[in-house]
Amino acid sequence: MYPEDLKYTEQHEWARLSSEPDGGRVRVGITSFAQEALGDIVFVTLPTEGEKVEAGQSVGEVESTKSVSELYAPVAGTVVATNPALEGQPELINSDPYGAGWILDIDVESTGQMDGLLDAAAYERHVSDS
Repeated sequence: MYPEDLKYTEQHEWARLSSEPDGGRVRVGITSFAQEALGDIVFVTLPTEGEKVEAGQSVGEVESTKSVSELYAPVAGTVVATNPALEGQPELINSDPYGAGWILDIDVESTGQMDGLLDAAAYERHVSDS
């Protein structure tokens, strides 16, 4: 149900480690479970590129017709990119949460941080227990 190549947080973010040779970049978005719970997403507040973030730190907000939800960094590092398409099309998070609806990229000093996140099976258990 959830992509196996991703890691997940209990706050419903996903993280994908870059396949680039240096491998120090993590792409972040929210899960299909989160976007379904939120409903129609109408606005996204993104962090500033160059901003240093800590794992678990709030880095933005996702606003829907139902509520506003915090977005948390799954890893520590530096924000190096945000998804420019979300400015005009925040609904991409609803239609393609694991692709075109990505939210930000973080350069990490240690990719070992990913080991502390949930795999797909553990995340699926987490949401079914909620």
